[in-house]
Amino acid sequence: MSSFYVENFGCRAAQADGAAIERQFQELGLQRAGTVGTAKFVVLNTCAVTASAEQDARAAIRRIRRDNPGCEVIVTGCYAQRAPGELASLPGVSTVVGNSHKHNLAQIALRAKSETYGSRDSFVPLSSINRGGREPVFVSDIFAHTELLAAPVFDASNDRTRPILKVQDGCNNRCSFCIIPSVRGRSRSLMMDEVLVEVNQLVAAGYREVVISGINLGRWGLDLSGKSACPRPPKLEDLVCAILDQTSLEKLRISSVEPMDWSDSLIRLMAESPRIAKHAHVPMQSGSDTVLRRMHRKYRPWHYREKIERIRQAMPCAAIGADVMAGFPGETEFEFEETRRMIEALPFTYLHVFTFSARPGTPAATMPNQTPVRVARERSHILRELAAEKKLAFMRLFVGDTIEAITLKVASENSDGAWTEALTDNYLKLRLRGRHETNRWMSFRVQAIEDGHMTGHLSAAKDPSREAA
Repeated sequence: MSSFYVENFGCRAAQADGAAIERQFQELGLQRAGTVGTAKFVVLNTCAVTASAEQDARAAIRRIRRDNPGCEVIVTGCYAQRAPGELASLPGVSTVVGNSHKHNLAQIALRAKSETYGSRDSFVPLSSINRGGREPVFVSDIFAHTELLAAPVFDASNDRTRPILKVQDGCNNRCSFCIIPSVRGRSRSLMMDEVLVEVNQLVAAGYREVVISGINLGRWGLDLSGKSACPRPPKLEDLVCAILDQTSLEKLRISSVEPMDWSDSLIRLMAESPRIAKHAHVPMQSGSDTVLRRMHRKYRPWHYREKIERIRQAMPCAAIGADVMAGFPGETEFEFEETRRMIEALPFTYLHVFTFSARPGTPAATMPNQTPVRVARERSHILRELAAEKKLAFMRLFVGDTIEAITLKVASENSDGAWTEALTDNYLKLRLRGRHETNRWMSFRVQAIEDGHMTGHLSAAKDPSREAA
């Protein structure tokens, strides 16, 4: 039996795409290989959000060519959509499949008949940009793309306990630094009925927490006008309510939602339901009004501050995180200080800090006054240190308290015995002495903070019926 291996790079949405690709291969009768070295087909599902992400993909191609020279290397994802010719020219690459054709990747890899992926949709293979016609390239206009791959993906570090389900893809925003719209296309949503089928299947399989994600999750449903029975396009909060009402899922976690999409009704729903994790990720990017305008972001610092304060008021113990970018073109010392002060003042519990990376084809790549890399990295370091201080202060609030957490995996075993890793409702890692069964919501007493982690012990088993009541 032929075997395949999928290696994912980048965000949760890309990981979810990888899971859907695995499903395609399995439906065609192929078996997942345990390692890259034993696979007949190796799929690299790439990222293009930074130059370093693309560099990682090229390094992986070289590694696979060295370790498994007989395999078929299929490169897909955002990098493949952005620069198919560049990838097709690399030694060892067999096929390049852009996001426009990813929904047919397994068939393409197996050299299915051309009508399978030709007449059924509007996409045509572009042989003109491959190397001498030997390495086929399947890429076309992503804005004509209407497919949405959907399959739950598991974070390997969590020992398959918290599946992530992508329910939205693409983005209609035009942030000046972002290449995502040009490689993923317009915003499109998974139909509510399909989401409910996936969630119910995960619940039936025994999973207790599901994370819903998307490229621009807050825009879920707005493209479904005329495709559903609702008199208006459904919104994200409608999907959340449906999951609560029509599944018995114990805990729903909502991934990143843009500031303008945190409606009062969504905040209230999250605050009032014990079945929704108290965890809000709200991309910020900058705390400077002038930088946000150059970024073409659709909110101002005071709008953002108001949203964070409302979330904290509604949920005093919630995790609140943000994406922040340092070194955007033209960022002055004063503008950076505006961002630093805003972060310092707001009740963040963690940050994802990024150093600006110019992406070909984006307006920001050709803006004047590009920030020197050294300066951008120094600013990123300052923000990461500030984020670490805020995270530590947040964790200290729970020492001595009893909190709920889902067990993930046995993290380590040493002379002191076994430790099990768990994740709290409000997104804090907890190390538990002893070996505990995974995928269980339980109550633990927090004892201390050690090496940036909370440590604790079992308090009492959580009664699942209490949440379902």
